[in-house]
Amino acid sequence: MPAVDYSNAKFPVREEFAAAHGRYWERLGAPGSWLTGAQRLDVAKEVRQTAHCDLCARRKAALSPFSEHGEHESVTSLSGEQVEVVHRVVSDPGRITKMWFDGVIAQGLSVEEYVEIIGTLVEVFSIDEFCRGIGVAPNPLPEPQVGEPSRYRPTNAAMDGAWVPILPSQTTEEGLWTGRTGMVIRALSLVPDEVRSMLDLLEAHYVHIDDIWKVTGSPRGTLSRIQMEVVAARVSALNGCFY
Repeated sequence: MPAVDYSNAKFPVREEFAAAHGRYWERLGAPGSWLTGAQRLDVAKEVRQTAHCDLCARRKAALSPFSEHGEHESVTSLSGEQVEVVHRVVSDPGRITKMWFDGVIAQGLSVEEYVEIIGTLVEVFSIDEFCRGIGVAPNPLPEPQVGEPSRYRPTNAAMDGAWVPILPSQTTEEGLWTGRTGMVIRALSLVPDEVRSMLDLLEAHYVHIDDIWKVTGSPRGTLSRIQMEVVAARVSALNGCFY
C-alpha cells in the first residue's frame, strides 16, 4: 500500500498526521474484531457514498428523518442494517435516537458489529475530512487482507449508561487508558481495538489522552489549548454533537 503523503497539500502539514493516518489505513483493510477486512473497507466506501445518497439527503432536509422512506444508494454488499448505520450516522448524527438503535439491532445487527462499524466510520470520515480541509484528494483505500475477525469481546463489558456494553472507567485492558476516563473514550470499548485506533489518531489530531485534563499551555503548533477547545466546541455544535 502506498504511504500516506501530504507533501502536496495547500498548507504545511506536520508529519505526525501522515504517520497516524498511514497506521490507521493499514489497519483498515485488516480483519477486525467483528468485521472482515473486506467489510471494513465496505464501511469506508459507504462513508464516501453517503454524500451521494438521495435518501440521506431527503432525511437530512426533513423535519423528522423518520418521515422519509426508501432505500440507501449503496455501493457495497453490506447488509441493509449495516448500510443504514453508516449512512445515518455520517449524514444526520444529531438526530439518532435510542429507538432507531434498537431497531437496527432488532434487524439482526449485533452490538459488537455496531460498535466496530461506528469506530470505523468515525475514523475514515475524520481522515477524509482532514484531507478535504488541507485541499488534497481522499487517500486511496487499501486492499483487503485475508483472515477472519478475532471475535474478541471483553468479559467485563457491561451496561453503564450507554446504549451498548462498555468497559469500566478503570480498566485492565492493555493499551487503552490508565486511571479513570470519560464516556467519550469508553464509548467504543466493547471493541478495544477501536479505542486503540481512536487514541492513536487522537494524539495527532488533538492531544495525548494523558494530556486531556491539562487545559493550559500549547500542546503543539500555534494554537493554545484553550483556542483548540473553542474550535472543537464550534465544530461540535455545527455537527449537532450532544456533548
